[in-house]
Amino acid sequence: MDGDFKVPYYTRTGDSGETSLIGGERVSKDDLRVECYGNVDELNCFISLAVLYSKDEKLKNLLIKIQRDLFTLGADLAAPLNISEKLKVPRITKEYIDFLENKIDEFAKDLNPLHRFIIPGGSLLATYLHIARSICRRTERSAIKLSKIYDINKNIVPYLNRLSSLFFVLARYANKLENINDIEI
Repeated sequence: MDGDFKVPYYTRTGDSGETSLIGGERVSKDDLRVECYGNVDELNCFISLAVLYSKDEKLKNLLIKIQRDLFTLGADLAAPLNISEKLKVPRITKEYIDFLENKIDEFAKDLNPLHRFIIPGGSLLATYLHIARSICRRTERSAIKLSKIYDINKNIVPYLNRLSSLFFVLARYANKLENINDIEI
Protein backbone atom coordinates (compact mmCIF):
# COMPACT_ATOMS: atom_id res chain seq x y z
CA MET A 1 0.00 0.00 0.00
CA ASP A 2 1.21 3.47 -0.83
CA GLY A 3 2.62 5.13 2.28
CA ASP A 4 1.23 8.53 1.20
CA PHE A 5 -2.41 7.39 1.25
CA LYS A 6 -4.31 8.44 4.36
CA VAL A 7 -7.86 7.49 5.26
CA PRO A 8 -9.77 10.57 6.41
CA TYR A 9 -11.61 10.38 9.72
CA TYR A 10 -14.47 12.40 8.32
CA THR A 11 -15.56 13.51 4.86
CA ARG A 12 -18.82 15.36 5.55
CA THR A 13 -20.35 13.53 2.56
CA GLY A 14 -22.78 11.69 4.81
CA ASP A 15 -24.12 14.72 6.63
CA SER A 16 -27.27 14.74 4.50
CA GLY A 17 -28.17 11.19 5.56
CA GLU A 18 -26.79 9.51 2.47
CA THR A 19 -23.75 7.34 1.85
CA SER A 20 -22.04 5.87 -1.19
CA LEU A 21 -22.03 2.24 -2.20
CA ILE A 22 -18.97 0.81 -3.90
CA GLY A 23 -19.18 2.18 -7.41
CA GLY A 24 -20.47 5.57 -6.28
CA GLU A 25 -24.24 5.10 -6.13
CA ARG A 26 -25.67 7.29 -3.34
CA VAL A 27 -28.28 5.73 -1.03
CA SER A 28 -29.98 6.72 2.21
CA LYS A 29 -28.18 5.57 5.34
CA ASP A 30 -31.34 3.68 6.32
CA ASP A 31 -31.29 1.71 3.04
CA LEU A 32 -31.59 -2.01 3.73
CA ARG A 33 -28.23 -2.60 2.03
CA VAL A 34 -26.52 -0.21 4.47
CA GLU A 35 -28.37 -1.77 7.40
CA CYS A 36 -27.21 -5.22 6.33
CA TYR A 37 -23.53 -4.36 6.03
CA GLY A 38 -23.88 -2.36 9.26
CA ASN A 39 -24.98 -5.59 10.93
CA VAL A 40 -21.86 -7.24 9.51
CA ASP A 41 -19.76 -4.47 11.04
CA GLU A 42 -21.48 -4.92 14.43
CA LEU A 43 -20.83 -8.66 14.27
CA ASN A 44 -17.19 -8.06 13.41
CA CYS A 45 -16.79 -5.67 16.35
CA PHE A 46 -18.42 -8.13 18.72
CA ILE A 47 -16.13 -10.94 17.60
CA SER A 48 -13.28 -8.76 18.91
CA LEU A 49 -14.52 -9.48 22.45
CA ALA A 50 -14.31 -13.20 21.82
CA VAL A 51 -10.80 -12.78 20.40
CA LEU A 52 -9.81 -10.79 23.47
CA TYR A 53 -11.03 -13.49 25.88
CA SER A 54 -9.83 -16.54 23.94
CA LYS A 55 -6.80 -18.26 25.45
CA ASP A 56 -6.95 -20.97 22.77
CA GLU A 57 -4.73 -19.92 19.83
CA LYS A 58 -6.54 -22.16 17.34
CA LEU A 59 -9.86 -20.54 18.22
CA LYS A 60 -8.38 -17.03 18.32
CA ASN A 61 -6.79 -17.45 14.87
CA LEU A 62 -10.07 -18.75 13.43
CA LEU A 63 -11.98 -15.78 14.83
CA ILE A 64 -9.47 -13.34 13.34
CA LYS A 65 -9.80 -15.06 9.96
CA ILE A 66 -13.58 -14.76 10.23
CA GLN A 67 -13.17 -11.05 10.99
CA ARG A 68 -11.12 -10.63 7.82
CA ASP A 69 -13.69 -12.58 5.82
CA LEU A 70 -16.43 -10.31 7.17
CA PHE A 71 -14.71 -7.38 5.44
CA THR A 72 -15.15 -9.31 2.19
CA LEU A 73 -18.81 -9.88 3.08
CA GLY A 74 -19.31 -6.18 3.83
CA ALA A 75 -17.73 -5.20 0.51
CA ASP A 76 -19.88 -7.77 -1.28
CA LEU A 77 -23.02 -6.28 0.26
CA ALA A 78 -21.91 -2.70 -0.48
CA ALA A 79 -21.25 -3.44 -4.15
CA PRO A 80 -24.22 -4.03 -6.45
CA LEU A 81 -23.82 -7.24 -8.46
CA ASN A 82 -23.92 -5.33 -11.75
CA ILE A 83 -20.93 -3.18 -10.78
CA SER A 84 -18.02 -2.88 -13.20
CA GLU A 85 -15.58 -5.80 -13.17
CA LYS A 86 -12.81 -3.19 -13.22
CA LEU A 87 -13.44 -2.46 -9.54
CA LYS A 88 -12.49 -6.05 -8.61
CA VAL A 89 -14.85 -6.20 -5.63
CA PRO A 90 -14.16 -9.24 -3.45
CA ARG A 91 -17.12 -11.63 -3.21
CA ILE A 92 -18.11 -14.44 -0.89
CA THR A 93 -17.62 -17.70 -2.81
CA LYS A 94 -18.59 -21.29 -2.16
CA GLU A 95 -15.05 -21.81 -0.80
CA TYR A 96 -15.91 -19.53 2.14
CA ILE A 97 -18.92 -21.72 2.94
CA ASP A 98 -16.89 -24.91 2.57
CA PHE A 99 -14.29 -23.50 4.95
CA LEU A 100 -16.95 -22.84 7.61
CA GLU A 101 -18.40 -26.34 7.20
CA ASN A 102 -14.93 -27.85 7.65
CA LYS A 103 -14.40 -25.80 10.81
CA ILE A 104 -17.80 -26.82 12.19
CA ASP A 105 -16.85 -30.48 11.69
CA GLU A 106 -13.38 -29.95 13.15
CA PHE A 107 -14.53 -28.21 16.34
CA ALA A 108 -17.66 -30.35 16.83
CA LYS A 109 -15.97 -33.74 16.59
CA ASP A 110 -15.05 -33.87 20.28
CA LEU A 111 -18.26 -32.32 21.65
CA ASN A 112 -20.94 -34.39 23.32
CA PRO A 113 -24.05 -34.75 21.17
CA LEU A 114 -27.01 -32.58 22.11
CA HIS A 115 -30.47 -34.01 22.68
CA ARG A 116 -32.17 -30.76 23.63
CA PHE A 117 -31.77 -27.04 23.20
CA ILE A 118 -29.20 -25.39 25.46
CA ILE A 119 -29.27 -22.15 27.38
CA PRO A 120 -26.74 -19.72 25.87
CA GLY A 121 -23.88 -19.02 28.22
CA GLY A 122 -21.44 -20.84 30.41
CA SER A 123 -18.02 -19.26 30.25
CA LEU A 124 -17.52 -15.61 29.37
CA LEU A 125 -16.02 -16.60 26.01
CA ALA A 126 -18.94 -18.92 25.24
CA THR A 127 -21.37 -16.15 26.13
CA TYR A 128 -19.65 -13.76 23.70
CA LEU A 129 -19.76 -16.43 20.99
CA HIS A 130 -23.48 -17.00 21.60
CA ILE A 131 -24.09 -13.26 21.25
CA ALA A 132 -22.05 -13.27 18.03
CA ARG A 133 -24.28 -16.15 16.84
CA SER A 134 -27.37 -14.07 17.59
CA ILE A 135 -26.01 -11.00 15.78
CA CYS A 136 -25.09 -13.25 12.87
CA ARG A 137 -28.67 -14.58 12.72
CA ARG A 138 -29.99 -10.99 12.64
CA THR A 139 -27.55 -10.24 9.84
CA GLU A 140 -28.79 -13.31 7.98
CA ARG A 141 -32.40 -12.13 8.34
CA SER A 142 -31.49 -8.68 7.00
CA ALA A 143 -29.64 -10.31 4.06
CA ILE A 144 -32.77 -12.35 3.27
CA LYS A 145 -34.87 -9.15 3.30
CA LEU A 146 -32.25 -7.48 1.12
CA SER A 147 -32.33 -10.36 -1.38
CA LYS A 148 -36.06 -9.75 -1.90
CA ILE A 149 -35.35 -6.18 -3.04
CA TYR A 150 -31.92 -6.35 -4.69
CA ASP A 151 -29.92 -8.96 -6.53
CA ILE A 152 -27.22 -10.07 -4.08
CA ASN A 153 -24.55 -12.75 -4.22
CA LYS A 154 -26.27 -16.12 -3.83
CA ASN A 155 -23.54 -17.26 -1.42
CA ILE A 156 -24.22 -14.58 1.21
CA VAL A 157 -27.21 -16.14 2.98
CA PRO A 158 -25.71 -19.68 3.11
CA TYR A 159 -22.44 -18.17 4.38
CA LEU A 160 -24.22 -16.37 7.23
CA ASN A 161 -26.26 -19.47 8.01
CA ARG A 162 -23.11 -21.57 8.31
CA LEU A 163 -21.30 -18.86 10.27
CA SER A 164 -24.02 -18.76 12.92
CA SER A 165 -23.83 -22.55 13.19
CA LEU A 166 -20.07 -22.28 13.63
CA PHE A 167 -20.50 -19.74 16.44
CA PHE A 168 -22.84 -22.18 18.20
CA VAL A 169 -20.25 -24.96 17.93
CA LEU A 170 -17.45 -22.61 19.03
CA ALA A 171 -19.46 -21.54 22.09
CA ARG A 172 -19.82 -25.17 23.08
CA TYR A 173 -16.11 -25.72 22.38
CA ALA A 174 -15.25 -22.73 24.59
CA ASN A 175 -17.28 -24.22 27.44
CA LYS A 176 -15.53 -27.55 26.97
CA LEU A 177 -12.15 -25.80 27.26
CA GLU A 178 -13.28 -24.40 30.63
CA ASN A 179 -14.85 -27.74 31.75
CA ILE A 180 -18.27 -26.11 31.87
CA ASN A 181 -21.25 -28.23 30.90
CA ASP A 182 -23.91 -26.86 28.58
CA ILE A 183 -27.25 -26.46 30.35
CA GLU A 184 -29.94 -28.29 28.41
CA ILE A 185 -33.54 -27.15 28.72
